[in-house]
Amino acid sequence: MTATDERLAAAVTGHEPAPRLRLVLADYFTLGNALCGFMAVWQLASAQVDQFSAGVHGPLQRGDVAAAVVLLLIAAVCDLFDGRVARKLGGSGMGAELDNLADVISFGFAPAFFVIAWGTLASDEGGLLPIAAAAAVLLAVVVRLARFSCQAPGDHYFTGLPSPFGAMAVITVVLLDPPVYLGVAAIFLVAWLMVSRVEYPKPRGRTAFAVLAWILGSVGCLTAWAVNAPAGDALLYSGSSLVLVLILAIPFYVLVTRRRAGRPGEHPVPSARKG
Repeated sequence: MTATDERLAAAVTGHEPAPRLRLVLADYFTLGNALCGFMAVWQLASAQVDQFSAGVHGPLQRGDVAAAVVLLLIAAVCDLFDGRVARKLGGSGMGAELDNLADVISFGFAPAFFVIAWGTLASDEGGLLPIAAAAAVLLAVVVRLARFSCQAPGDHYFTGLPSPFGAMAVITVVLLDPPVYLGVAAIFLVAWLMVSRVEYPKPRGRTAFAVLAWILGSVGCLTAWAVNAPAGDALLYSGSSLVLVLILAIPFYVLVTRRRAGRPGEHPVPSARKG
């Protein structure tokens, strides 16, 4: 039976057709997202075990961290494409649920593990604070995705910082390696932004191309740093600055724009498969 036949049958009987519980192409992108998040955690964990076995206590090696960062960037690309593929070719009845579960792994648990590896395994300064910050990141992503699942889709704004951007911001803080207390404060701020009612507009038209170019620039800098390109520190700081400026500047831009327009804020919510 075709999708048209199913809709006609549903109209006649008054019953919605049962969702198709089998994987389609978009779901494989989602599973790739989850797998990359898992592999990033495995990369960091195995690297730390190797250091302990060798009697080395200190920051993780750059190559190990870079490999984990690249895996999470690939996870973000998979998360970007699964929704587009689903809209073009159709999705399955499991698509939205799979997307949320994958996002918890790649953009919740994996960044939280980055924080633990940075704040507790690689230094002795922060005590339990890095663990609390890591827990805040994980719980913020879980709450954000649960809230997203209960809301009707909107077209113009994300309510709260989208979890892939939140994960990127957390990893950026870790890569910059600030003093522990400053880094923990920044990570708590990112966790709050994810569950806040701060509006992040969905880029459209020329703005979409500008934001995309900005993101590609930051990702390009971080990727070049990850593969040990020349001027690595400059690339790291440039890419990190682009990420943090974008995430923190957008809410202020929205606020200023609305005040100039003289209209109150609205609270639309994200569309399907984009948590």
